[in-house]
Amino acid sequence: MTYANTGVDIFKEEKAIKKLLSTVKFHRKDFGKPLGGHYAGMIEFGEYALVLCTDGVGSKVLIANEMKKWDTIGIDCIAMNVNDAICVGAEPLAFVDYLAIADPKPEVTREIGKGLAKGAELSNISIIGGETASLPEIINGFDLAGTCLAYVKKEEIILGENINPGDVIIGLSSSGLHSNGYTLARKIVEKTGLNYTDVFPDDEYPGKTIGEVLLTPTCIYVKEIIALLKKIKVHGIAHITGGGLRNLLRLNKNVKFVIDNPFKPQPIFSFLQKQGNVDDKEMYQTFNMGMGLAVVVSDKDAEDAMKILKKFSTSEVKTVGRIEKGKGVELLSLGLKYF
Repeated sequence: MTYANTGVDIFKEEKAIKKLLSTVKFHRKDFGKPLGGHYAGMIEFGEYALVLCTDGVGSKVLIANEMKKWDTIGIDCIAMNVNDAICVGAEPLAFVDYLAIADPKPEVTREIGKGLAKGAELSNISIIGGETASLPEIINGFDLAGTCLAYVKKEEIILGENINPGDVIIGLSSSGLHSNGYTLARKIVEKTGLNYTDVFPDDEYPGKTIGEVLLTPTCIYVKEIIALLKKIKVHGIAHITGGGLRNLLRLNKNVKFVIDNPFKPQPIFSFLQKQGNVDDKEMYQTFNMGMGLAVVVSDKDAEDAMKILKKFSTSEVKTVGRIEKGKGVELLSLGLKYF
């Protein structure tokens, strides 16, 4: 099985986005003009850049509905946004959410709110507003998305142009799928004939159901990255989301990202790969495969960076690779290359 034949073609999506952007010609030219960006967009705001990014939970909400467990997807919604904001070196400040729902049941919205509140606490941000739209003719169930506001001094923006051969790639482990690849994951579970309420096979997650494992919240990396940025000159940060290792290409297309010490993917990934007969290349360009965030620093700063990240992070932290001359991303152990 592939992501594309379940209905999500990331390459087709990239082409569609390019076409959309090609029609957006107008840009403000004075105070507030755009400053570029990759994971998040930025505008000039005096000595600072204001940073905006927006994202949603995706089809993970369908599993939440099946399990009638909605108290963690708010964490996912905030995580997918704040983790993008920190990739340009920005500190998240505030958040607004958008809930499009067919039937606004209080017992559901209350649980969604619990997750949003927890995500805000973990990110040290304020939820300052939002919108709930009842759209029974458009929405079947609900969709949850949001937008994050962050800030960074202009001279401290991180876009990846300072990445050079010899730099070190430090990885922070994920908690599982996070909030990407769920269309493929759901189709695989359907194919097996299993239910989300069934206990996860092979005792890999003792006492947990398949649905509970798939609803594991996305890790939030704000605290450790903000601590790191205060002490270390970071060359690049990549949020490993949909697209997997190909996300590293957003940082710099003129160097080669060599992954020679990857994280061991959590058992949920091997379960999906086996049950769906998914090849390695597809797995590593659809899922995070155990690494939720990658940080690039100079070789001389790598040891100190590791100490800071390990002190503040609840995720596993380790050196996963290096930067070499060339182009693309290479996962040595499996012989995979992405360009």
